[in-house]
Amino acid sequence: MSRSQTSLRDQFLISMPHLDDDAFAQSIIYICDHSEYGAMGLVINRPMQMHLDAMLSHLDLPENPQAAEIPVYAGGPVQSDRGFVLHREFLGNPWLATHAITDNLFLTTSMDILEAIGQTGQADALIALGYAGWGPGQLEQEISDNVWLSCPANSDIMFTLPAEERMQAAAAGMGFNLNQLTAQSGRA
Repeated sequence: MSRSQTSLRDQFLISMPHLDDDAFAQSIIYICDHSEYGAMGLVINRPMQMHLDAMLSHLDLPENPQAAEIPVYAGGPVQSDRGFVLHREFLGNPWLATHAITDNLFLTTSMDILEAIGQTGQADALIALGYAGWGPGQLEQEISDNVWLSCPANSDIMFTLPAEERMQAAAAGMGFNLNQLTAQSGRA
């Protein structure tokens, strides 16, 4: 990333209709980090056929019935066996492995937060397995190639809307309807 380019941290990436990559077609990604070393984000609209109760059971962690209602998302194809929790600050606990993305959005990778979410049913959290990653300059090139649209992130979209509504809601915030975009790409 050159000095003239802006970080996409705390932005959404919306896949363009012509993207036919199985891992990213019809996806919206929240960018957790972006620098000259590359970028990292989580796909936020692909719930898996798994809920938190199954994950807690696999990890031998206590759970309550609310855990069966909390979906686990396919966060991306990189390290798909590793868990990531995107969350607003809650419960007042200092988690063992937390990275502040903004003043009120955090990414935690330690199991202590999973146990707390499983016991409380915390709603302001998105649990994902795996992440999306780009090497230096790769994301910038994909944006230049019209693979992604970027826009400011909205935590209400991430945490309150159903997964299937998140892409369109983010696009609507930019003033357009995704259904009106063509699958053809090009340059004027």
